[in-house]
Amino acid sequence: MDKISKGVLCAGIAVADVVVKPVTGLPEEGKLQLVDEIELHCGGCAVNTAIGLARFGINSGLSGRVGQDGFGSFLKENLAREGVSTSGLKMVAGERTSATAVMVSPTGERSFLHFLGANRNYSAADFDLQLFADYRILHLAGILLTPSFDGEPAASVMRQAKEAGLVTSLDTAWDATGRWLKAVDPILPYTDLFLPSIEEARMLSGLKNPEEIADFFLKKGVKVVALKMGSEGSYFKSALGEDGFVPIYPVEVKDTTGAGDAFVAGFLAGYLQDWPLPRVARLANAVGALAASKVGATAGIRSWAETLRFADKGFEE
Repeated sequence: MDKISKGVLCAGIAVADVVVKPVTGLPEEGKLQLVDEIELHCGGCAVNTAIGLARFGINSGLSGRVGQDGFGSFLKENLAREGVSTSGLKMVAGERTSATAVMVSPTGERSFLHFLGANRNYSAADFDLQLFADYRILHLAGILLTPSFDGEPAASVMRQAKEAGLVTSLDTAWDATGRWLKAVDPILPYTDLFLPSIEEARMLSGLKNPEEIADFFLKKGVKVVALKMGSEGSYFKSALGEDGFVPIYPVEVKDTTGAGDAFVAGFLAGYLQDWPLPRVARLANAVGALAASKVGATAGIRSWAETLRFADKGFEE
């Protein structure tokens, strides 16, 4: 892929992930338990998606908030190394960078202990609207884990992005506070692409069936809904009536951390190519599968050429 001059600005959560594997349970108080791996990785929906896009050769940037601490420096340095613009990343003295202990089971499924940190205070005031000139898509990532940004502030930024001619995209996180639709509803009328997990979409809509869930969000003003459905693949539907289920790409699952964010990177990359939605969704599934084949949120994301070869074959290389 030639470098796309106007790619994707990813705005939202930036997290340092401490990945522990395998975890079959917590030790008793005062006891020690051995594990095979403990690694530090870049994490957070906005960071993961931005890195995935940069790996494809797509111009990507990050708008976020971290502390002036070791985790914050780690994130900024690694983003720069990946080719992600950090001009929109604020490092704030006196705050601590968000972090997650990612506990990976022997089957690759994950559980999380999460510290909101600086993400708690990420707000519309941290967002530089002048960045719009450099991008074609604004992607808000990790909504429901940015309490100062969720709801009306995020809706205002999305509205201004659309007025500036950008395509808008939205991904949510699991809401441990129970706000769900109340925090997301104001954003939906200004959202072109909505890319939640099926579990989050069910909590937001109160519905179970993927087709009904998609219709729920399309009626809210969303143009395209794509649901990440784990082992069941994905489902997409557009306001124009296009829809379909897309099966998974079979891989040996090592760690599903960041697989959903990788799906989003693939979806946005395909969308930037102006591909038909079925092809966009197939690419997104392929990128998500590759991410799950390695430990760490972005370790499995490959170059554009390698990803296309994998997606065309339909099985692991």
